[in-house]
Amino acid sequence: MRINLTSVFVDDTNKALQFYTEVLGFVKKVHIPEINWITVVSSEDTEGTQLLLEPNSNPAALVYQSGIFEQGIPATSFAVEDIEKEYERLLKLGVKFTMKPTNSIGAIVAVFHDTCGNLIQLHQVTAS
Repeated sequence: MRINLTSVFVDDTNKALQFYTEVLGFVKKVHIPEINWITVVSSEDTEGTQLLLEPNSNPAALVYQSGIFEQGIPATSFAVEDIEKEYERLLKLGVKFTMKPTNSIGAIVAVFHDTCGNLIQLHQVTAS
């Protein structure tokens, strides 16, 4: 068993597609306009796990998304090799961080706003 698809709720799929591809560097994998289905994948692993940019049009999804955002809880986490380099790259692109790279147990983490209703965590694994 393996994870093939996971999702993050977004308030605007087209805006999310633009942010996740043009800013974060993901690659569009599947786009089915008739059902508003858009997935992206890492440019480093185009056959890897797909991230569905899922519309938050379901009232329960909107409550969940806004609830975890207001509590400062990231919707998901993306691994990076060099968090300081990625942090600087994203800052230059105008990404708003709510947490600068910070040492944590087993990782360095940072958190940013994805412009689509979510906080997203970056993490770089460190030696234990």
